[in-house]
Amino acid sequence: QVQLAESGGGAVQVGGSLKLSCSASGRTQYNCEMGWFRQAPGKEREFVASMEPDRPSKYADIVKGRFTISHVEWKNLYLQMTYIGSDDAAMYYCAARRCGDPNWTYWGQGTQVTVSS
Repeated sequence: QVQLAESGGGAVQVGGSLKLSCSASGRTQYNCEMGWFRQAPGKEREFVASMEPDRPSKYADIVKGRFTISHVEWKNLYLQMTYIGSDDAAMYYCAARRCGDPNWTYWGQGTQVTVSS
């Protein structure tokens, strides 16, 4: 089992920056991918960014050039958000995919990002 705990969410103004963190614990050595998703009220959860060892990071088109995903030893995952817009307001979730699992296996509880103009 893997436990994921997000932090760093909060209120930010349009055009501002925010850095989200995700701390992974448990059997993290069996994870092959980690990423970020988000869900705004009334909308479906959507992919934001992910990364796998030795492969280029993946980004949703809507955040390319503005958000950067990074990690430290695959136990701490980060999402640096810049040039935040009102459409970026959402609950942000950290996720991990176990090797061999085609779907995302583990999810955190989420951290809320609110955007004000």
